[in-house]
Amino acid sequence: MAYLRTFAVFLLAALALAPVARAELVVLTDGRFLKATAYEVRDERMRVELYGGGAVTLPLARVERVVDDEIVPQPEVVEAEEEAPALTVLEWRFDAERGAPETPFGSEILAASERHGVSVDLVAALVRHESAFNRYAVSHKGARGLMQLMPATARRFGLRDDEHFVPERNLDAGTRYLRWLLDRYEGDAVLALAAYNAGEGTVARYGGVPPFRETRNYLKRIYSTLGLTELLAASL
Repeated sequence: MAYLRTFAVFLLAALALAPVARAELVVLTDGRFLKATAYEVRDERMRVELYGGGAVTLPLARVERVVDDEIVPQPEVVEAEEEAPALTVLEWRFDAERGAPETPFGSEILAASERHGVSVDLVAALVRHESAFNRYAVSHKGARGLMQLMPATARRFGLRDDEHFVPERNLDAGTRYLRWLLDRYEGDAVLALAAYNAGEGTVARYGGVPPFRETRNYLKRIYSTLGLTELLAASL
């Protein structure tokens, strides 16, 4: 369609001029990592300047995630004087009594949430912080659409290359991926969201939530939107 051709030209121009972070981890679909000092996405390929010197160019379809390689210092452990009160859990399953969220694409979010059995509020919060409900959102890392899916992840969950900016299709693939993660981590929403941001391989590598500032801030924003900030603090 004409709007997709026009957007493709804009996309390539935007990616070519995108600023590069000072140090990042490029997570590959086979579970390996490349530590990068710079990278550039162009024509469905990514050129990575390696931390130890040299460079490599690979298809964007081989890249699962790109995350900031900035470690959050671990706080000093202090013994609590008394037992903390029990906190509400994040109910991630779909609630049939919950209607469409009062957000852009509310009906599409409701349909995807019901189809894959995931909380409408959780999906809406994720979309808010992934793309700010911009169906044409493109990150300088190559993630696209409402749920900011990388090409490799999009294809894994049934999204064709020409469907990234079709709201109902992007939402369906992203929500399907989120449900897959929730099942993989046995309903642990913190780990599922951490993997959505940083990749399953990264969560496996660190045996839990990665210590990256980007990922931890991502979790804080989503849990804050859901009104569960204290619950997250108890989980990290």
